Amino acid sequence: MNQTTEKPVLLDKEAVSDLRFPEPDVLFNVAAIAKRKVEIERAVYLGNTEHTKVRIVFEDTAGLKQIETTIWGSTDKRIILKSGMVIPIHRILEVKI
Repeated sequence: MNQTTEKPVLLDKEAVSDLRFPEPDVLFNVAAIAKRKVEIERAVYLGNTEHTKVRIVFEDTAGLKQIETTIWGSTDKRIILKSGMVIPIHRILEVKI
């Protein structure tokens, strides 16, 4: 995760559709990017088999945000939440189960 003292703003998952996401990746380290991919894959599996909610910390144009929800699916570029809402993977700092 980025070395910052900024606390993420807790949002309802429904608010995600109103957010704007810049293009650059929030992670710069190859190992951190690989770890994020593994965390997302595990969260998708648990979301589909056990309906497990996860904490997702991500950054939009306004700063750090956090939601607690189930990840239903993912593509190579986005995670898919309930009701078809998406978050670009390149803006996710961490996924905690």
